[in-house]
Amino acid sequence: MAMPNSTSSRTKGPAELPDLLPEPATEELKLETVFAALADPLRLTIVRKLMLESEAYDHTCGWFGFDRPKSSLTHHFRTLRDAGLIHQRQYGLERRSRLRAEDLNMRFPGLLELIRAWQPPSNV
Repeated sequence: MAMPNSTSSRTKGPAELPDLLPEPATEELKLETVFAALADPLRLTIVRKLMLESEAYDHTCGWFGFDRPKSSLTHHFRTLRDAGLIHQRQYGLERRSRLRAEDLNMRFPGLLELIRAWQPPSNV
């Protein structure tokens, strides 16, 4: 999997931020891979929550408030990162996530609006 080509996509904050974990470059994002990642209601909920409730910083798994095993959440977050939906940084023992909204809007205009309109099921 290739790293992003532009330096600006890797430096979205103060110099002391850890590097982004490996992710596909914007031009490498594939709609079928994004749709496959979003097919799981929990992952779709993660993306929607990042889009609607996120502040201007990266979020830990605990911020989402899911009652799921850490190993399960790790799998879901990695799937989202590998599909190009989120950025992740390693802060010591924890990974923090942020939505790649600008990249997604550039590559797939309208996708985030569809996610915004989606309502998560009550059991997620």
